[in-house]
Amino acid sequence: MKKSIFLGTLAVAGLAAGLASAQTLADVQARGSLKCGSNEGLAGFAFPDANGNMQGFDVALCRAIAAATLGDAQAVEFVPLTSQTRFTALAAGEVDVLVRNSTWTFTRDNDLGLDFVGVNYYDGQGFMVRKDLGVSSARELDGATVCIQTGTTTELNLADFFRVNAISYEPVPVATNAEGQQQYLAGACDVYTTDISGLAATRATFENAGDHVILPEVVSKEPLGPVVRHGDNAWGDIVRWTLFALLAAEEHEITSANVREIASAATDNPEINRMLGTEGELGQKLGLSSDWIVNVISSVGNYGEIFEAYIGENTPVGLARGLNAQWTNGGLMYAMPFN
Repeated sequence: MKKSIFLGTLAVAGLAAGLASAQTLADVQARGSLKCGSNEGLAGFAFPDANGNMQGFDVALCRAIAAATLGDAQAVEFVPLTSQTRFTALAAGEVDVLVRNSTWTFTRDNDLGLDFVGVNYYDGQGFMVRKDLGVSSARELDGATVCIQTGTTTELNLADFFRVNAISYEPVPVATNAEGQQQYLAGACDVYTTDISGLAATRATFENAGDHVILPEVVSKEPLGPVVRHGDNAWGDIVRWTLFALLAAEEHEITSANVREIASAATDNPEINRMLGTEGELGQKLGLSSDWIVNVISSVGNYGEIFEAYIGENTPVGLARGLNAQWTNGGLMYAMPFN
């Protein structure tokens, strides 16, 4: 009987937490701005431009959520968070959503009281070294010193890789990417390891980027994506479907330049009409306006536009689409149907 009472108490507590967290949309709209947990600085992903305005691949998703919920992509307060503080800040309600190159794992999804609602970048952990170190494979790093951010999935992945390959290493713990970059350039470590996108972004800031090479091994799966508080189902739906809107728009060749023209007249594609609010009531089902996707795409562009603008092959970061190509082009990016 005592067990039943205890479980009943937990259920009531869980319901109360869910009802409280379901107010996020109302809170955002009442405040008139979105609080987005972001990286404290990562080239291509989250960085201030010459005027101090935040830009980047992850920043664009924050702005897309603001455009969806407030009709204003600029109505975002960016809260820079470290790898150690990001999840506690979200759980404590200091931010409405976390969009900060965070890996979706079992433990994070189930133990932290948080929900990952999608993947905006499929990544993997890698290793960067100076060319003059003379190695071409991570399996040649026996005895190397390795700079690694604490509080990340890379710590366990690193230990597993060296153990499996029966080689040794000496960890050099760092708290932030900026510290890791500083230590690596100062020669405090032979190797810097993190997600390959992070390595490419970091290398892009080096004065002599060509003197550094990212080794070919990819030693983990790192699906990166936005995070909300657990039980915040209505808000999670908004963040999830905003990401899907970016992907679906690219698939349908809806861009920042043509979205309003397409929306001004019904097309012969029912899904496009539903997305752009000329048919159905998809926006209302989320508590948003019928033109919420029009606001999103006209403000930040589709997924492909965002990728190419900030981290694509023609940028200093120089990333190929790879796994992040549309499913129609051999990638993993796949929006759920808008019906």
